[in-house]
Amino acid sequence: MSACTPTRHDDPHRKEHSHEPHSPPSPRPRGPRLTGADVSASIAVFLIALPLSLGIALATGAPLQAGLVAAAVGGVVVGRLGGAPLQVSGPAAGLTVVTAELIQRYGWRTTCAITVLAGLAQLGLGLLRVARTALAVSPAIVHGMLAGIGVTIAVAQLHIVLGGTPHSSVLLNLRDLPAQLARVQTAALSVSALTLCLLLAWPRLPGRAGRLLRVVPAPLVAVTGATTAAALLGFGLPKVDLPSWSSHALAGLPEGPALGLIAAVLTITLVCSVQSLLGAVAVDKMVAARPALSGRVRRADLDRELLGQGAANVVSGTLGGLPVAGVAVRSTANVNAGAVSRNSTMLHGVLVVIAALLMVPILELIPLASLAALVMAVGIQMVSLHHIRTVTRHREVLVYAVTTVGVVFLGVLEGVALGIGMAVAVALHRLTRTRITHHEKEGVHHVHVRGQLTFLAVPRLSRTLHLVPQGAHAVVELDGSFMDHAAYESLQDWQSTQTAHGGTVELVGRRTGVRIGEPTGPAGLHPDGGTTAPDSSGCRCHPWTPWRNHQCAIPETGSPAQRNNAETTTARAPEDTEHTEPPDLTAKLDALGAPGTPGTPGATVEAPAPPSSPRAPDATTPPANQLARGISAFQRNTAPLVRSELARLAREGQQPSQLFLTCADSRLVTSMITSSGPGDLFVVRNVGNLVPPPGEESGDDSVAAAIEYAVDVLRVRSITVCGHSGCGAMQALLAADQDTAQTPLRRWLRYGGPSVARMADGSRPAARLAGRAAADTVEQLCLTNVIQQLEHLRAHDSVSRALRAGELELHGMYFHVGEAQAYLLSEVHEGEVFDHVGVADLTA
Repeated sequence: MSACTPTRHDDPHRKEHSHEPHSPPSPRPRGPRLTGADVSASIAVFLIALPLSLGIALATGAPLQAGLVAAAVGGVVVGRLGGAPLQVSGPAAGLTVVTAELIQRYGWRTTCAITVLAGLAQLGLGLLRVARTALAVSPAIVHGMLAGIGVTIAVAQLHIVLGGTPHSSVLLNLRDLPAQLARVQTAALSVSALTLCLLLAWPRLPGRAGRLLRVVPAPLVAVTGATTAAALLGFGLPKVDLPSWSSHALAGLPEGPALGLIAAVLTITLVCSVQSLLGAVAVDKMVAARPALSGRVRRADLDRELLGQGAANVVSGTLGGLPVAGVAVRSTANVNAGAVSRNSTMLHGVLVVIAALLMVPILELIPLASLAALVMAVGIQMVSLHHIRTVTRHREVLVYAVTTVGVVFLGVLEGVALGIGMAVAVALHRLTRTRITHHEKEGVHHVHVRGQLTFLAVPRLSRTLHLVPQGAHAVVELDGSFMDHAAYESLQDWQSTQTAHGGTVELVGRRTGVRIGEPTGPAGLHPDGGTTAPDSSGCRCHPWTPWRNHQCAIPETGSPAQRNNAETTTARAPEDTEHTEPPDLTAKLDALGAPGTPGTPGATVEAPAPPSSPRAPDATTPPANQLARGISAFQRNTAPLVRSELARLAREGQQPSQLFLTCADSRLVTSMITSSGPGDLFVVRNVGNLVPPPGEESGDDSVAAAIEYAVDVLRVRSITVCGHSGCGAMQALLAADQDTAQTPLRRWLRYGGPSVARMADGSRPAARLAGRAAADTVEQLCLTNVIQQLEHLRAHDSVSRALRAGELELHGMYFHVGEAQAYLLSEVHEGEVFDHVGVADLTA
């Protein structure tokens, strides 16, 4: 429920809003504040990063110190400058193949220079703020690239596991694999097998003892166990060799053909950037899945993350380290260990530096076969069955397969290029795959168009339309969301010819089964011979506005009040874009069917009504009929989509994560604002989103009962009090007259009296929206009322107990109806400020 996710975090260096604050900022500590959670998380990540960094350096053929340099730089530099606080960066397995190829082709010093240039390119991209553009790459291409890299890593490391030496290409490694199996070294295979067994078995230890032991990372246990066994058994295996830091090779001037170096820089830039940005998005999702953590960690700033990654690659390359990117394994461990700020990432980098300087004798005891087995396991895990199922479900398995095969046999850049080409081909195929059928039933000719109508489909459309005899009755069903100008012209010309020869044309809208207008005859006559009457319904709704009231345009045959109501309803902007349709098709259908449209004499085709309203109501439509139509549309269109989920909820019972207390105003659609579905929210609505304090005489117990039930029975993890702009209850409070009779409404609104008093108290900071003060007194009271009702909420026994136990969070929310903008009460700024909730926050 991202719309209600608190936006505060513990980072004292957060990027402030560009606007000028209305009050002086609160003093902040200058130094970093370490928490116990950050310290424990940094140790867990360090214990994972140490063996993996050495293993990745071994797999690339780089000096082993290069892996430690990259891990330290990734932790300190990206941790300090990056935009994803909990993402851990360092040498990544996804860069192994690329780096190994560059080292073999250009040498180590030139590879370091390429890393520096790639970092500069990332800095440039970050300054241009194009980070989100990288996310436009199809996930099938990214997953295919990682799978291809994983296969390459696994095949190469298998030779080391068996006691041999890998070749530079997958084909050579596969060709020599039978010979390597024939001369396998028992000691190397035994150490590798022990490493893999510990790596797989350690996370699955049962019982309470298993839970305690699993605190130690499996990679550390696997490498430590294999190293100990090799030492006790006296195996003479090649081990880690860390030369003196005084002889460590730094970056040199790039040497080689210019085009080759440019391609290498682009490859490193692409792989590092895409992997890091996708990793940052994944970390945001992991944080959002943990409510206790999501309130303290700010969402990733992707442009800043790209700048941090670029700076890290510049530093790492200069110091003789491997390329740096966000690493999924370490980031997952960081989040799961409970890190709450970027301090955990930075401290892990400091620990790597300490280990590289003080633990060299211990590190040099590790057998290379153990590191190879560890890296081989990482490579195998990069071929994810979950990703394969996902791309298969989305019909992109061909893109995934082509990318994977291209990366394995041709290289990363070539494989990604092939994947992009295949993705474009698949998209064009889908765009041009239009099925047009024709059949006759009971004298009516039906033409069904499935897919998008582009100029490529015009010849088939024209041939099929001309199968309909002139003067016949035709029904054209358009099952698509796009129509270009060529298809529109073709359909328009055919419609004009058909109606001119006495035929009738009926259009049916996309997938709704709703008829678009009535069949029309020649010269403006209906098929029954009558003259064309004005549009009796006046409905001009469109399929992309399912949240409109469906009262759209009541004809001017009613009273002036009815006409004013119709104008008000049609002026409403769409409130929901969850099922948005591209307007191209419907806009062109409007033109095709609008009365009096040039080129369509006598053709009257109404615009389609919304899915939930087959016919717009006229001025005499009883409300009961409107209700029945809405229920009928739900049973026909929506029920089939939600039936399985509701059946599950019926079996398991409700388990909402939040209590959402808001106003009864009809403009607030809670499921739309919070992007929630059945079972997500326990909703309480009343006039003015008021929370009566406990213990009030003659008080209202309905709200208190709902709070108690939600907290003590349903065990909700958060409660949100949501106010909104233009609240009638707040207007009534401001216009209250003491002599007014005490009606039920007046007695209820007395619970808003403390909000009026709070607003009038000059000693308190005025509640405001981020970037501006309240627009008027009503908005000021709406904002203040949310804060006051949160105080009433804290006074309830069940809420106070849950807050003390750390089992509950309270959030304040304000929804500006006219702007369709949500604001959350921020705990970062001084005073009572409702901060912006951007589009990225709502969709996480």
